[in-house]
Amino acid sequence: METLVAMDVRWRVFGDGGPKVVLLHGGLQSSANFTKLAHALAGDFTVYVPDRRGRGQSGPAAPGHGLRAEIDDLAAILDETGARNVFGLSSGAVIALRAALELPIERLALYEPPLKHGGHDPVAWLDRYEAELSRGRKGAAFTTVVKGTGGARFLPRAVLLPLAGLAVRNPEIAALVPTMRLDAAVVEDAAGPLSAYARVAAETLLLGGDRSPAYLKSVLNGLEPVLPKATRVTLSGVGHLAADNSGKPALVAAELRKFFG
Repeated sequence: METLVAMDVRWRVFGDGGPKVVLLHGGLQSSANFTKLAHALAGDFTVYVPDRRGRGQSGPAAPGHGLRAEIDDLAAILDETGARNVFGLSSGAVIALRAALELPIERLALYEPPLKHGGHDPVAWLDRYEAELSRGRKGAAFTTVVKGTGGARFLPRAVLLPLAGLAVRNPEIAALVPTMRLDAAVVEDAAGPLSAYARVAAETLLLGGDRSPAYLKSVLNGLEPVLPKATRVTLSGVGHLAADNSGKPALVAAELRKFFG
């Protein structure tokens, strides 16, 4: 791991040649979730995979941590590394998109940013999640997040609860559950009309899966005509977490290799 000491943000580095690319993870993730994706890109790129603040090896998030702090952290990473290419998944894509309005990002790849759009509230799960966390019911809070964000949407909550209980016995997963309030803050801070992104100057790749929730597809549908330099690619046979180690990161890497190359 390498560290930006002043910001207490740490990142993993893969590869040592070619264009520089930053990969921003989403919720319930850390840099470790992008290991396979980073390895798939490392032969052609120098890949930086930060732990967003409060996760993995990076320092804690300060009270009130939200979109502004996430953009400032990304700005520091770009300044330190010289990277001008950014990929973001989910809430990481929200950060990358908003950052592109002010940072020197030249190529921007977004995988299904959960922006508020079309009357859908992507953080409607937040109150129940906070209540469950306050009662120490981390497995229930995990279930609420997974169901609320569209994961395992075909499984009844009663089926998912015992599986979540087993999952949070893993200390790494358990540590990530409380960080979802940070991702919710990012989404809430980014609320506003998609027309604001007409000012994004970066070449932009909009990525999504054909098995993803309808509201995420709707966000991409809304962004595509707004972004001045957008290309849209839909991956077959995958959903929202295609870039994760548990998904099909090789499919995502193939598109990123073409786009960032």
